Amino acid sequence: MLIRKASEADWPGIWSIIRAVIATGDTYVYAPDSSELEMKAYWMETSDITYVAEIESEIVGTFIIKENHPGLGSHVANASYMVSPNHRGKGIGRQLGVFSLNVARDLGFLSIQFNIVVKTNETAIHLWKELGFDVIGEIPDAFQHSDHGLTNAYIMSRRL
Repeated sequence: MLIRKASEADWPGIWSIIRAVIATGDTYVYAPDSSELEMKAYWMETSDITYVAEIESEIVGTFIIKENHPGLGSHVANASYMVSPNHRGKGIGRQLGVFSLNVARDLGFLSIQFNIVVKTNETAIHLWKELGFDVIGEIPDAFQHSDHGLTNAYIMSRRL
């Protein structure tokens, strides 16, 4: 698997993943009917850095990394990750996570914070804990889950 910075030519593959992941309404705050234009603006245009993972020229995962807040909070990174539903369970998310920690360090960030990790997303929580993240807070009813309704979310953080 190759992990590299994304280019404009990667957008169709990235959009395919985003569309499939947000359609379920169970892990991401983006509405399942978010438009391609809206998601491209967030994932490709307002993100500081977008990466993709590819296997045999197929985009199988992606992540973005950026400042969590500007100015005096700019030393804390924020990141978002998505893996193609067709390629889950192959360790791609773990590889993206490890890779992104190194990218964040190289960019001079001192830590990474995830602002909303849906409490029912046990796979992600388990992965992030294995990669050294701690739950530092819990937000009541922070997420409108497609199956469970209002659901708590965690704030997770890791020093680099």
